[in-house]
Amino acid sequence: MSRMQKPTLSFWQIWNMCFGFLGIQFGFALQNANVSRIFQTLGADLDQIPMLWVAAPLTGLIVQPIVGYYSDRTWTRLGRRRPYFFFGALAASLALLCMPNSPMLWVAAGLLWILDASINVSMEPFRAYVGDQLPPPQRPTGYAMQSFFIGVSSVIASTLPWILTRLGVENTAGAGEIPDTVKYSFYFGGAMLLGAVSWTVFSTREYPPEQLKNFDDAGVVRHRPLDVSRSRRDGAIWVGAGVLGLLSIYMFGWDRQLYLLGGGIAVYGVALLILSSSRSSNMFTSIMTDVHDMPEAMRRLAVVQFFSWFALFAMWIYTTAAVTQVHFGTTDVRSAAYNEGANWVGVLFGAYNGFAALAALVIPLMVRRWGLRVSHLINVWLGAAGLLAFLVIRDPQWLLVAMLGVGFAWASILSLPYALLSDNLPAEKMGVYMGIFNFFIVIPQLLAASVLGFLLRTFMGGAPVYALAVGGASLFLAGVAVLRVREPAQAAAPLAPSSVA
Repeated sequence: MSRMQKPTLSFWQIWNMCFGFLGIQFGFALQNANVSRIFQTLGADLDQIPMLWVAAPLTGLIVQPIVGYYSDRTWTRLGRRRPYFFFGALAASLALLCMPNSPMLWVAAGLLWILDASINVSMEPFRAYVGDQLPPPQRPTGYAMQSFFIGVSSVIASTLPWILTRLGVENTAGAGEIPDTVKYSFYFGGAMLLGAVSWTVFSTREYPPEQLKNFDDAGVVRHRPLDVSRSRRDGAIWVGAGVLGLLSIYMFGWDRQLYLLGGGIAVYGVALLILSSSRSSNMFTSIMTDVHDMPEAMRRLAVVQFFSWFALFAMWIYTTAAVTQVHFGTTDVRSAAYNEGANWVGVLFGAYNGFAALAALVIPLMVRRWGLRVSHLINVWLGAAGLLAFLVIRDPQWLLVAMLGVGFAWASILSLPYALLSDNLPAEKMGVYMGIFNFFIVIPQLLAASVLGFLLRTFMGGAPVYALAVGGASLFLAGVAVLRVREPAQAAAPLAPSSVA
């Protein structure tokens, strides 16, 4: 049976389908730049923050594959992916309104779980949506457009408390109270998130699943029979390693955050054992089987993603503590110096996202010149240099230069791995495989939450700036790992839409 080619979309069609990321990233950037500040203000110690942050990656690990699985099987009046965009955005907006009014630490931690789960419900189908709607030559442009919106919205969201301070809004508050600058930023973010996602939902259309199967890039779903004995053996090994780790942590009195790592290893082993003994077909067995059958390109990109996102999570957790301690000379969360430093971190986060928006315009040109792999290597090495620069820069103003490299890395991480991956995924499983790909974003974040605090206290004198140095080394390794990934044939194709109308 002959297959059709997907039509090339115009600039504005791609703009509309990616515009929702403006809102999603607005909420995500507010979370990244302000949640550590909220936790510390409500009484969290520095060594508690990584475990409180674990909500973000853990909810992604659970939610994204499930949303991907169901969105592959959904068709409603709103389409296939768009219902998840809309209802996830609605829940996330409500969480943004509530979080800065948290009366105590455990409420803020619970709202972070809700916020991150809701953002993940919206975010995961957006990745599959680009693969659904765009022909392969335009997919790098689609993902770069998403990176552009991510950068633009994050500039505004990350710097909003700083901007509001200069407009006269109160930036300090009493003990255990969140400053008005943070509150108003979250209120605005909730409105922005819902509005931008609604624009994409109501201004775009989707191909029905049966039509997607008829396109020439639909791919073929190949199922290898599950190796039951291997699954059972591997499951037993993982369970044993996890249990041994948990016992060691208990017996030797190691950092309690390591329980997360040991428990995660054991849970994965249990999942493999359940899969090996299951005789029915359901969501769990389908997702685990797809993990077993994942394309080779995804396996190699998993290593790239691991080192990239370990570095990013280290930066998100520890930049506020590092900058306020090293560059503003305080650890007192009620002091004016601390809140000034925390606001400056928002400016730095806004800066790297602004540089990412500019990098998103440059990256397609880099890909034309050097290809996807070398372009990604260059960008993540620029990010490595930026994070390592925190060790030597002492003037907080000059940290903006370091953020230039981080911005290029961020834009590249959000686009080029997906461009490398998307040509290897069948259309009817685009959602679930994009959700599974998220495992390799989440696992390094869980590892970072488990071990970074332990490493800092044990080997680095508890100085949070060294967590950023570890992140820089991790980005360097990500660049090395990308060279193992095969360059897709589509990389040389035109990256820009053929028309603007």
